[in-house]
Amino acid sequence: MQQQREPSASESFFWPSVWAIALHVLVFGMLFVSFAMTPELPPAKPIVQATLYQLKSKSQATTQTNQKIAGEAQKSAARQTEVEQMEQKKVEQEAVKAAAEQKKEEAAQKAEESKKADEAKKADEAKKADEAKKAAEAKKAEEKQLADIAKKKSEEEAKKAAEEEAKKKAAEEAKKKIVEDAKKKAAEDAKKKAEADEAKKKIADDAKKKAAADASKKKAQEAARKSAEDKKAQALADLLSDTPQRQQALADERGDEVAGSFDDLIRARAAEGWTRPPSARKGMTVVLQIGMLPDGTVTSVSVAKSSGDGSFDSSAVAAVKNIGRLTEMQGMKPSDFAPYRSFKMTFTPEDLAL
Repeated sequence: MQQQREPSASESFFWPSVWAIALHVLVFGMLFVSFAMTPELPPAKPIVQATLYQLKSKSQATTQTNQKIAGEAQKSAARQTEVEQMEQKKVEQEAVKAAAEQKKEEAAQKAEESKKADEAKKADEAKKADEAKKAAEAKKAEEKQLADIAKKKSEEEAKKAAEEEAKKKAAEEAKKKIVEDAKKKAAEDAKKKAEADEAKKKIADDAKKKAAADASKKKAQEAARKSAEDKKAQALADLLSDTPQRQQALADERGDEVAGSFDDLIRARAAEGWTRPPSARKGMTVVLQIGMLPDGTVTSVSVAKSSGDGSFDSSAVAAVKNIGRLTEMQGMKPSDFAPYRSFKMTFTPEDLAL
């Protein structure tokens, strides 16, 4: 419900001022009417006139003098009357002027009061407009605050949902990773076990091979030693012999014995570095073409006749190449070494396994 506005000071004095102005106007109007209706008074007759009537019998000069005096008196009275009328008119004009000034002042006061009333009204309207504006701004701010709260709540809910989804996804990924890691670990464990078993088997095979190679090497070394001793004994016998034919025959025989011992030595050394392929079987035979230098260095190894199994052939070639150099062949006579410069040798799995 709208509160009733109290009248301002200008509104409280409006009607009394109007009545006062109207009363003054009425008084001045009646004053003007009274002045206008007042009959003109006859000019005042000088007292000298009576004297003139009494002095009719006097001389002409005296009469003229008296008439002149009477005329002067009449003029003086007329002037006085005129002065009085002018003063009265002046008073009336001043009264009219005062009334006009008062009316003007009252009008100015009325205008000032009206202006103040308008200003008060405008101020009140401005105040109301400002209050309405502030109320609208407050309402707008409240609506914005509510919208911000709703937006923030929506964002928080979306963020929470995203976090829940991320946690769920992370849990699924972790579970999946655990399963994959378990599978991978099981596979790795199985692989490690298989590798360990294979390593154990290889160690056992290597141990057997090494034992066989050691035995073969020992046998070859013993054969070489015995051959050297026999060679020395035979050389001594040759020196004691007196027939050149016999010496040549003994040299040929000794060369054959040396050749046979070095063939066994080459087989024994090849067996030491041989890796048996899974496809190697008994009965396989490969013929290798071998090239050597006088100091016992193996220069070339190639397949002269294949066994029919590439893996076995390659393993035999690698085994001979791994010999490197036979130091036992150093110091051989050129005639004794000549057959080993380029020669063929036959290998079987049984030979290499010795």
